[in-house]
Amino acid sequence: MENKKAVVSLGHESLGVTTNAQMEAVRNTAKALADIIESGYQLTITHSNGPQVSMIHKAMTELHRIYIDYTTAPMCVCSAMSQGYVGYDIQNSLRSELTSRGIYKTVSTILTQVTVDPYDEAFYSPTKAIGRYMSKEDADNEVKKGNFVKEEPGKGFLRIVAAPEPIDIVEIDAIKALADAGQEVIACGGGGIPVIEQSHKLKGASAVIEKDAIAGKLACDLKADRLIILTSVPYVYKNFEKENQEPIEKMTVAEAEKYIEAGEFGEVNMLPKIKAAISFLKSNPEGSVLITSITTVNDAMHGKAGTFITA
Repeated sequence: MENKKAVVSLGHESLGVTTNAQMEAVRNTAKALADIIESGYQLTITHSNGPQVSMIHKAMTELHRIYIDYTTAPMCVCSAMSQGYVGYDIQNSLRSELTSRGIYKTVSTILTQVTVDPYDEAFYSPTKAIGRYMSKEDADNEVKKGNFVKEEPGKGFLRIVAAPEPIDIVEIDAIKALADAGQEVIACGGGGIPVIEQSHKLKGASAVIEKDAIAGKLACDLKADRLIILTSVPYVYKNFEKENQEPIEKMTVAEAEKYIEAGEFGEVNMLPKIKAAISFLKSNPEGSVLITSITTVNDAMHGKAGTFITA
């Protein structure tokens, strides 16, 4: 199994939601990642950033409210900040874990831009809530700026941004070079920094990209042998959270598509993961996809847990 390549997508459970919780969570996550590396894989790791980018956005907005000379940070900058500090924690912990096992490998984080289509339908119907709850007055000011907001009764107003589909990973050649050199790479964090190409220039977009969508894209572009999606549950389930819930240990792309038609997968949790799996396997029929939790991934790598999807 030496020299096989895997793209690993880390969910919120692998990272925590505050800076201190993240440092602790990532130490445990590094053990799971090191187990996969020891089984013979070179890893390219991507990760969620929902709580992190929201925290940064809140902090920059509040800084501007208190000190008017400081400007707020656009979403693309908040995304870049989150990539940097989440990547730092992962690479630091993973390097330490590998070294403790006598494995001396470079772990690198690449700040990654991902192009999106300015005419993507998502820009006309944004859904992703970010930042703090606002008053009606603050919400009206956001609308005047051209931003979207939604009201949550009893709580206040939240800014919402689009989640367009990824088109191209700008730094893919750099990612490939490091992966081919046998390094462990952290890239496309939080879905990547969304940018729009305008006359050979890249302009940051007020959006976020789904991490599952970019994980599938990254695995396709790298021609990975396996896409590993780590989430909060050890299996994909039929009849999830019902009395007759049943784990799915194996399925093909055709079976996954039938489950989608039957409405088996949650719209905001499991469905994006299954769609990423299908996209990857249609691009690389020789590959495989594993969906499981961070706590069961070691067992899953030995066929004792997790859902495996093949073409």
